[in-house]
Amino acid sequence: MILYDKQDSYSILKLNNPEKRNALSPELILQFKIKLKEIKNDESVKALIITGEGKSFCAGADLKYLNQLKDYSTIRNQKDSQNLAEFFLMLYNMPIPTIAAVNGAAIAGGCGLASVCDFIVADKSNSKFGYSEVKIGFIPAIVSIFLIRRIGEGRAKQFLLTGDLINSEEAKYLGFVNYLSDDVLQTSIDLAERLLKNSASSMKETKMMINKISGMKVKEAVDYCVQLNAISRTTEDFRKGLDKFLNKE
Repeated sequence: MILYDKQDSYSILKLNNPEKRNALSPELILQFKIKLKEIKNDESVKALIITGEGKSFCAGADLKYLNQLKDYSTIRNQKDSQNLAEFFLMLYNMPIPTIAAVNGAAIAGGCGLASVCDFIVADKSNSKFGYSEVKIGFIPAIVSIFLIRRIGEGRAKQFLLTGDLINSEEAKYLGFVNYLSDDVLQTSIDLAERLLKNSASSMKETKMMINKISGMKVKEAVDYCVQLNAISRTTEDFRKGLDKFLNKE
C-alpha cells in the first residue's frame, strides 16, 4: 500500500490504495510507520515528499474499518486511536523537511496527514480539504492538535465545526496550504531540492525548536532559545556557512 522512490538526497513516499482513495487503514498505517522508521535511520535522505496514487491524496479512515469501530470496546478503540496518534507524531517529528504533495482530496484523517507535514503543496484544480468528522457524529480529536498549531484556533474552528470542504485557494488563504501548483509532485521536488541547499543540521534543529517552543511559556522559550543560539554558533556548519557568506560579500 506504500510505494517508495529514493532519489539522491530526497525520497517520495506514495500512498498506493487508489481503489479506496488511499484511506488510512490499519495496514496502510503500519506500512507507513515501518517506512518512516527506515527513512529516519537513513542519513542519505535529506527530505521527504508524500503524495497519493490516483485522484485522491487521502480520504481519511477506511470506511469498512470505520464501520467496525462502533462495535469495539473502549479499550480497543483507545489502542486504535493511540496507533493513529503515534503515526502522526512520527511524521510530525521527522528530523528532515517533509512535504505533502496533495494531488486530490485530503479529507478528515487525510487532511490531518497533510497538516503534520512541514509544507503543503496543493493541486490548483483537483485538491480539496476538510474535516468532515462532525457530520457523522465523530470528533476530529487527534487531527485538531496539529491543525490548531498550523493555522490557529480561530481559523481551525472554521474547518472543524462546519465540516465544509474547501478548495486549494481557500486553503491557502487560511494559511493551511503553502503553495499552489499545476504539477504538485514537480513543485514538491523543486522545493525539496531548494531545501537541500540549506544546512541539514540547522533545519533539523530549527524543526525541533519550533516544535518545542510552541508549547512553552515565553520566558521558558527565550531561555531555551538563548542556549540553542549559543550552541549553534559553535557548529561546523555555521563556520563553513559564515565563511562562504563573508567571502561572497
